[in-house]
Amino acid sequence: MTDGSHESHGQVPSRQRRRFPGISSRAYEHPADRSALVALRKLSGFDTVFKALSGLLPERSLRLLFLSDSVRVSDAQFTHLNDMLRDACYILDLEKVPPMYVSQNPQPNAMCIGLDEPIIVVTTGLVELLDEEEMRAVVGHEVGHALSGHAVYRTILLFLTNLALKVAWIPLGNVAIMAIVTALREWFRKSELSADRAGLLVGQDLRASMRGLMKIAGGNHLHEMNVDAFLAQADEYEKAGDLRDSVLKILNVLPRSHPFTTVRAAELKKWSETRDYQRIMDGHYPRRDEDKDTSVTDAFKESASHYADSVRSSKDPLMKLVGDIAGGAGDLGGKLRDKFTGAAGGAKGPGAGGGDATDGSQQSRREGPEGPAASPAGS
Repeated sequence: MTDGSHESHGQVPSRQRRRFPGISSRAYEHPADRSALVALRKLSGFDTVFKALSGLLPERSLRLLFLSDSVRVSDAQFTHLNDMLRDACYILDLEKVPPMYVSQNPQPNAMCIGLDEPIIVVTTGLVELLDEEEMRAVVGHEVGHALSGHAVYRTILLFLTNLALKVAWIPLGNVAIMAIVTALREWFRKSELSADRAGLLVGQDLRASMRGLMKIAGGNHLHEMNVDAFLAQADEYEKAGDLRDSVLKILNVLPRSHPFTTVRAAELKKWSETRDYQRIMDGHYPRRDEDKDTSVTDAFKESASHYADSVRSSKDPLMKLVGDIAGGAGDLGGKLRDKFTGAAGGAKGPGAGGGDATDGSQQSRREGPEGPAASPAGS
């Protein structure tokens, strides 16, 4: 795959990986993310309006800050990151390589910001934490954000969040804006799942992507961690007890810009096993020159279908209840009681007493760690 003739990207690493000429970001975007982006791209003048609003945001200041107080990746500085960046842009066929900076910060993090010209920033904590293949997936993740145009659209969230703070004194004004912000955060989280997929397309090494997510969650202790056990955590988290746990999960995730790390790992693994991923790897994917012909209605239908499938297949107690209600299941009051109390089905038949005792002990075991487990998430 090495191709020195590709002038805008230069020399790329020698490990053979598939390239995706002309790939549209629709190929890897999560359905909920894709439907929002398709709709926004159809709004005439949308980008122009929000680029005009960039004057209200500290974008120019941020550019100057990173230029003056961070290290710009180039052929002369952080050359291995520069190779990864060019490689990622080459694989996803992003013609203009965005500037990339390394910022001194022990917190592992990376971001793609900017409206007119996106820039990528990675912290020293992340560079020191990840090995080459893990870092390649992260760089691909950020290039995926740039290709999708998330830097433009995610600015809405920042703008509205700032606006909400300024109008907090207006009765109901803050409530209305924060309702929109909450919905945007949900899309924001889905856009992170999209970018994780882009990172996998760039790195083409699922285990490296998994390792990177594990390190972000648990630090540089791979010898103490196991991918399968890490993914089992995600499964346990999804099943999580009764409806009280379901409500706590919703409350924990609402203020977050990113999905929880175990959830990201599970979602990425799940996508890597789909026919959609295999088709992309076989060279069959949407092209960006077809983006203008994409149907908004079809995109929203696909998103709705995805959420419906998620509800049907979910192991979460609340989602199971929603599925039961949608399916017209009877005895709704009994189901709500059982879900909230953890009962297996109430007193039915001569064996009910033993069943109740077992359920009660399970419930007490669940309630025990519930309080402490909520503390780290809140902090």
